[in-house]
Amino acid sequence: MPAKADILVVDDDLNTLASLSRAFRLAGHEATVCDNAARALDLAKSQRFDLILSDVVMPGRDGIALLEDFKKAGIGSPIVMISGQATIEVAVRATRLGAIDFLEKPISVDKLLLTVENALRLARLEEENRDLKRRLGRHQMVWTSAAMLEVMSQVERVASSETRICIRGETGTGKEVVARALHEKSARRSGPFVSLNCAAVPAELIESELFGHEKGSFTGAAARHAGKFEQAHRGTLFLDEIGDMPLAMQAKLLRVLEEGEIERVGGDRPIPVDARVIVATHRNLEEQVQQGVFREDLYHRIFVFPILLPPLRERREDIPVLAEYFSQQLAEQNGWKPKAFSSEARQALEAYAWPGNVRELRNVIERILLLSSGDLVDTADVQRALPPSLGLASAGANRSWALVESGTMTSRIEAFERETLVRELKRNHHHVTNTAKVLGMERSHLYKKCKELGIDLQAMRQTG
Repeated sequence: MPAKADILVVDDDLNTLASLSRAFRLAGHEATVCDNAARALDLAKSQRFDLILSDVVMPGRDGIALLEDFKKAGIGSPIVMISGQATIEVAVRATRLGAIDFLEKPISVDKLLLTVENALRLARLEEENRDLKRRLGRHQMVWTSAAMLEVMSQVERVASSETRICIRGETGTGKEVVARALHEKSARRSGPFVSLNCAAVPAELIESELFGHEKGSFTGAAARHAGKFEQAHRGTLFLDEIGDMPLAMQAKLLRVLEEGEIERVGGDRPIPVDARVIVATHRNLEEQVQQGVFREDLYHRIFVFPILLPPLRERREDIPVLAEYFSQQLAEQNGWKPKAFSSEARQALEAYAWPGNVRELRNVIERILLLSSGDLVDTADVQRALPPSLGLASAGANRSWALVESGTMTSRIEAFERETLVRELKRNHHHVTNTAKVLGMERSHLYKKCKELGIDLQAMRQTG
């Protein structure tokens, strides 16, 4: 039980209020007393209590009516009812209305404090359960397609082993979600899951991020820092965008994978680490090996069991279920009312190309919930939330699609990405941070992508 709990006591008998208040104070708790239902409801609305104790029989509005008022007002505090006159029927009704316990007067102090302890423990467990559901909900796998069935069968097949896995797929396809699923289904599930986006960390800092550093090892190192490998000890380390790791760092990572020990920056001794490493990339590692920008020996070390995530446009049957899932999730997170999708709206979502994949779909669903006014999402709501001029795949040829109707697959994808980035940058007045947020990208990744695609940000700003 916590050292101190805030408890609201509601009873019309002043002697009862005084004795209960004294008992709670001696036990290390803080008690707020109130002798009528109306005042109690106001207090519960204005501040949070860890527990509420209420008498049943009171003049005016009784305890059962007050219990109903608490529930209607959304008061989530656990409630215990107390009475010296109530019948079994009243106790049953109170329980059905949400009271977690019912005590008869006179109440012994020991029984009272035990009831309080049990109520607070139950409240903590419920809060932990809600928190767990929230955390798992953010990374839940949602699918119905045959393509994702194959992916999940591969996850089931390899999760319980220590096999090194490389998850491949376009940006936004859910590579980290798959990595978390592998962790949760492994023998390391009770250990930590630690992730690092290699593309988002400057080259000069990535060694410190992975291996940690000692105090004073470089300017700004004011204290010892444990790196991702140490943080992931006896758990899983997920290295996203491994294809963006600098060559010099690749050699050091290879040594750690081979020897199972790291050395902090500025350190003078090896530190054993036990972490299962799962990597992911949207790049073609084979081409990078041929070009000399990715080490062949590291490639063979990490590329033991590849899992390929299909882009969303190749599993369109997943789009409606993902849309419903994101609608529910976002509504719960923000206190919004969830909205259903008309059949036409679902068709419009399925028709769009989704270059940003599942991440883009989530962002669009959030915009739909913000922009739509009715309880049912229609086609107009979808079109209003989609990026302008990119349109629907079934809407006929426009400039964006005309750009990608010829050439190799790589050149078509690059042309589409370039057109998408240019349009979004213009829409956001060349504000890189806002553009990255809309596209669901890391800011550093957007800079790097612009450089790859030959987009001159400075020239764009100057020309408007």
